[in-house]
Amino acid sequence: MLETVLCGVPMRNPTRLASGIMGVNSGQLIRVARAGAGAVTMKSIGPHEREGHRNPTCIEWEHGLLNAVGLPTPGYMNYDEEFKELEALRESGVPLVASVYGSKWQEFREVAEYVSGKGPDIIELDISCPNTEWHDTQFACDPAISAKIVASVKEVTGKIPVVAKLTPAANSPAEVGKACEEAGADALCAGNTMPGMLIDIDARRPVLAFKKGGMSGPALKPVNLKMTYELHEKVDIPIIGEGGITTGRDALEYIMAGASVCGIGSAVWQRGPGVFSEVCSEISGWMKGNGYSKLEQLRGIAHER
Repeated sequence: MLETVLCGVPMRNPTRLASGIMGVNSGQLIRVARAGAGAVTMKSIGPHEREGHRNPTCIEWEHGLLNAVGLPTPGYMNYDEEFKELEALRESGVPLVASVYGSKWQEFREVAEYVSGKGPDIIELDISCPNTEWHDTQFACDPAISAKIVASVKEVTGKIPVVAKLTPAANSPAEVGKACEEAGADALCAGNTMPGMLIDIDARRPVLAFKKGGMSGPALKPVNLKMTYELHEKVDIPIIGEGGITTGRDALEYIMAGASVCGIGSAVWQRGPGVFSEVCSEISGWMKGNGYSKLEQLRGIAHER
């Protein structure tokens, strides 16, 4: 009932672990796969060693999480052992998504070329990370540079599908998504966190050490759900919807908006790794109760009414 195919890659269900939570090492990824995720995503891999921001880097607030971890990475040249340890994941049949980023547009190609040699099932381009040569401006805010990154990466990744991860902070995420599709992207992710901040009024200072961060969790759902809906009307390639998915009903909203796969991140923090099997059970229960036998019957149905 829940079997899904993303860019030719079969998945046992439409859920995936989003990048950034429980994807730091192979042990965590394998644990999440065994807990029921349809696919898992590694923590983003960068071009050079990067420590990230100092603590506090992540806090929970009334409506989700706010984080400014700062994309820590040992650099792609130090990932050989990690990929070797992920062989157990490959044997499980759960697809591996490798997330890559760069602070300069050319670095995406460099990292993606290395990663493609390790054989992940899918490569995701984190063009919506804020740590770029434009300082706080994400590449995914600009259709032209986003397309340039996608086209460059596609030249070195062979048959491995490439996903462009978009940002809700763009003036028109749908225009960026269309540009990425025309440049050769195999799928889109809608999307990353939304920039924000919180202030501790007693300390009289921002809560995070970096002052500002990315907002995820339930408060983000209406924003990224709208992005998913608009992308579905603009592009013909698959969409991964993520942002605030905590329950099966949340996932169904994204699917009805046009998503093929639903990424779950902050909810793992709240409900634990079991959230994947719970969400799938909730999706199945709703479908059976409403007379649906395949997800394809629901995908994009909100556009028809």
